[in-house]
Amino acid sequence: MARTHLIGMLLGVEEDWPAAFEALLGRADLAVREGGETHRFTTERMTIEPFDLRMRPRQSLVIDRLGWWYPMPREWLKKVVLMDHVHLLNNPFTFQAMEKHAAYCAMIRLGLKVPETWMLPNKTPPDNPRFQGTAERYLRYFDLEAVARAVGMPLYMKPFDGGAWVGVSRIENAETLYRAYDESEQRLMHLQASVDGYDVFARSLGIGAETIVLNFHPEKPMHDRYSVDHNFLTPRAGDEVLSILRTVNAFFRWELNSCETLIRGDDVYPIDYANATPDLALTSLHYYFPWAIRSLLKWVVFCCVTGRLQTVDLNTEAYYAIADRADLSYEEKLAGYRKLADKQLDIERYRDFCAQHLAHIDELSVAWVESADFDRIIVETVRNTFPAHEHEQFIAHFRGLMAAWAHDQRAAAA
Repeated sequence: MARTHLIGMLLGVEEDWPAAFEALLGRADLAVREGGETHRFTTERMTIEPFDLRMRPRQSLVIDRLGWWYPMPREWLKKVVLMDHVHLLNNPFTFQAMEKHAAYCAMIRLGLKVPETWMLPNKTPPDNPRFQGTAERYLRYFDLEAVARAVGMPLYMKPFDGGAWVGVSRIENAETLYRAYDESEQRLMHLQASVDGYDVFARSLGIGAETIVLNFHPEKPMHDRYSVDHNFLTPRAGDEVLSILRTVNAFFRWELNSCETLIRGDDVYPIDYANATPDLALTSLHYYFPWAIRSLLKWVVFCCVTGRLQTVDLNTEAYYAIADRADLSYEEKLAGYRKLADKQLDIERYRDFCAQHLAHIDELSVAWVESADFDRIIVETVRNTFPAHEHEQFIAHFRGLMAAWAHDQRAAAA
């Protein structure tokens, strides 16, 4: 019996990675034989329109890139995860509720080394007629500088639910503290201690059971923020970063998320890990872009064929039971979280599935990156991203990085 899985994509203005995903899936032309069925795959860029709450969706799986900011598709996602057998890469309920603030709270509860963090009331009060009376009774005056001293200077002021570094300010004195707070207006803000003197800023990307840890330089231009560096962490630090990423993703039921960590000596500090619409752009991931597209294809196919479904329920008590054990060290607790996370993310089952059904995808993806079809994606992306006088420079730049990736992949497979 044949079955075709429709993979829906809820997209904004992104074009590079969707085009690459569609192209690689089409080139693979998969026919996976499993459970007495032959599974095939096709994609659809979904439109936004009125929907009947009792409608039955056609999609087997949806890759969502809109729900974090657009309520209409987010409510459709909630409907299908509650009512229909559609797999979503990220739980839409935790994605909405577990913004940076809640994610900090949960991971502090697990004992991770989140820097000292405080929340501030809105500088500009909410536009609500009830606020005046409430404030007169219960809003307590506070000394902003005293809070900053409790956190520790220097520090960062940043939105409790932010993303893309919007509204983030480094605070080193009272003047910048008050200015940043005044400019925050109605946004709820955190004050978070700076981890100064760190050795490495690592950004890790999780796509289901696939993970990669990248050397990140946030001060550089977007196209140069990730350096091609395969051995920039010690084995111990690399394993801890990986365990933190998987713990976060499994805890919140996120299968497409990135995590930012600062490494200073032997300590790993997670500072931002609620990014469940992570950067997948060719112009920023560059060398690592083919890995991301290949990993996304493998995970999507695995989920469709095996019938993996997103769960609304969380398994927080299992994590808290480990966190509350006084007889366990930090390392032992992290190992316990990693074991729970690997089980939730089906790590072993996924590896076995790939070995049986998708072993050829690695080689196929290298040939694809070396093809004229992929080169067209590079050229179109550069032309849509950079000014005309920089086109030639950046086309050559990204061609060189992709050629280096393909060369390294062939060398590793030899």
